[in-house]
Amino acid sequence: MSEKTNKHKRFQRDRRHTRVRARIEGTAARPRLNVYRSLANIYAQVIDDEAGHTLVSASTIDADVQTQANGKNKKDAAKIVGKIVAERAKAAGITQVVFDRGGYRYHGRVAALAEGAREAGLEF
Repeated sequence: MSEKTNKHKRFQRDRRHTRVRARIEGTAARPRLNVYRSLANIYAQVIDDEAGHTLVSASTIDADVQTQANGKNKKDAAKIVGKIVAERAKAAGITQVVFDRGGYRYHGRVAALAEGAREAGLEF
C-alpha cells in the first residue's frame, strides 16, 4: 500500500469517528467505552467526557493481558481485553457504558472486544 493510500484510509476513519462522536458522549453516570485498533494491538478506555478523565483502561500491551493472550490470535486477544476492561470498570463501580467503536466497523476485533466486555457484565 502506498503512503497516499494509508493517509486516505486514516482520513476516512477520522471522518467516521467524528460522525460517531457527534452522537456519543460519556457522562459520569454512563461513561464511554472507546476502542482504538492498531495493526498489532487493541486498546480500550472507559472515559468520562464531562470531566475529561480516563477512568479505566486495558490493552494487549498490558502485562496481565499478555500472559492470558500468549499464543492466541488477535481476535481472541481482543476478547480478553474486553473482559479485563469490564472487570476493571466493575471494580470502579461502572456497570453501564456507551460503546464508541472509534470509526471502525463493528466487525472482527472490535466486535470481539465488545462481546468480551458484555460477557464480563458491562451493559451497552
